[in-house]
Amino acid sequence: MGFVFGLVLGIVVGLALVVGFVKLENRRSKLRSQLATTVAAFARLTVEDSRKLLPPDYYPSWVVFSQRQKLKWLNSHLTKIWPYVNEAASELIKASVEPILEQYTPVILSSIKFSKFTLGTVAPQFTGVSVIEGGGDSITMELEMQWDGNPSIILAIKTLLGVALPVQVKDIGFTGVFRLIFKPLVDEFPCFGAVCFSLREKKNLDFKLKVVGGDISTIPGLQDQLEGTIRDAIEDSITWPVRKVIPILPGDYSDLELKPVGILEVKLVQAKELTNKDVVGKSDPYALLYVRPLKDRMKKSRTINNDLSPIWNEHFEFVVEDESTQHLVVKVFDDEGIGASELIGCAHVQLSELQPGKVKDVWLKLVKSLEVQRDNKNRGQVHLELLYVPYGMDNGFVNPFTPNFSMTSLEKVLKSGANGIDATKSEKEAAQKKKEVIIRGVLSVTVISAEDLPPADLMGKADPYVVLTLKKSETRNKTRVVNESLNPVWNQTFDFVVEDGLHDMLILEVYDHDTFGKDYMGRCILTLTRVILEGEYKDSLPLDGAKSGKLNIQLKWMPQPIFRDS
Repeated sequence: MGFVFGLVLGIVVGLALVVGFVKLENRRSKLRSQLATTVAAFARLTVEDSRKLLPPDYYPSWVVFSQRQKLKWLNSHLTKIWPYVNEAASELIKASVEPILEQYTPVILSSIKFSKFTLGTVAPQFTGVSVIEGGGDSITMELEMQWDGNPSIILAIKTLLGVALPVQVKDIGFTGVFRLIFKPLVDEFPCFGAVCFSLREKKNLDFKLKVVGGDISTIPGLQDQLEGTIRDAIEDSITWPVRKVIPILPGDYSDLELKPVGILEVKLVQAKELTNKDVVGKSDPYALLYVRPLKDRMKKSRTINNDLSPIWNEHFEFVVEDESTQHLVVKVFDDEGIGASELIGCAHVQLSELQPGKVKDVWLKLVKSLEVQRDNKNRGQVHLELLYVPYGMDNGFVNPFTPNFSMTSLEKVLKSGANGIDATKSEKEAAQKKKEVIIRGVLSVTVISAEDLPPADLMGKADPYVVLTLKKSETRNKTRVVNESLNPVWNQTFDFVVEDGLHDMLILEVYDHDTFGKDYMGRCILTLTRVILEGEYKDSLPLDGAKSGKLNIQLKWMPQPIFRDS
């Protein structure tokens, strides 16, 4: 009996194992089929399909979608003809760069010239090409180039004391993108009238300097001065928007040459939550701003000592040559006195994002490097007001003043609107009798309410009130105290006489009232640009320096413009 029971049980278990194995194999086969179908579907995906499926944030930093085509054929032919290209290009580069080197000669030198210039025997390698779609009368190509060459470049420099030094430029490593513009397109061979070339993007440029037969470090500061001069010369001679125009067919191609197209007006308002770079105390931040990284075009703010949320409220003006590709760069540094300043963070904004004639208020997040966009560390933010005004633009503002006095572009928009902004037109008259047009008026501020304020006492409540301050005149007012409320309602209005609206600021600070003092809860900082332009507006402002909370206000402007002798 036991034998029969064991036999039946073994048959049942064996059949169950066989059935289970068959089902498992069928399921694995189905999964393999589905996986093969999915892989085949992914294999048919284009770059655009991939971008639609996943936003850029989901890709690792090493994933790059490139539309550039490989150029092995071009590199092969360039290597063959490089000796001839070297001879022609060396003379062209020497003739175009040498005058600019003279222009940027350091103060410790009397002259700087090339005594020898050849590009060497190693041809550059083009790693990709792309065609940029533009207007119908031109073709734009961008060539990505990499060059680790062996050039023979010797600079003949002469110090103020008359000492001549031969300095060799060696170990050059370069990566960048060159832009070629074929314009205009014509019906005559070779089908375009001229070629423009420029260094569209300088990704990397490394080189070493060595005094022939000596040590360059024996002259303090010479190496840094020469290196800066070389980089400035490259920036000012060939880096976009600078371009070289080579006529192919007879004609007038002056419209292809570099020329200013407008003015960018920048108000550096403030920064907040900056990273502290000092071991003792707080950082001493200042800002460096530029559109083109040339020494004479960079603007530097004043240094605010021992403050991680500095308020600058400074104006700067920049010449724009190509609003479609140029951008404003802001770098915030910690001033170390006699030592080298330490970078806190940097940011940039594309000029193409600005609407001409309209003031744009932006907060920019600071990052470690403009080349590395995925920076999750909080380095702080910087607050800017930006205005781009193209030459010849009529903004529609009526000018109640004479146009013969010099004003910034932002002043013209606020006071008059820039009718072309021809700054040179009134220089002679302004030199004879200069007056500053200021914006005087009454600013009416209504503090309506606050919402979601952080608790400030043990009972989870607060007794908030608001202190209003005009920064330049230091005029102050404050609201009444609302007891035991995180959502207080004030509905109080205060009037301020503003002597210079363009350069003044309104600071609203929220405090918790205590019997023996007060506790700071947060603040909002406003320039008067928007209320001057719009006349009146309401807004809800987040509290800086607080975990939560926002302030609801209404501003109204009643202008009384006047002249003031400067």
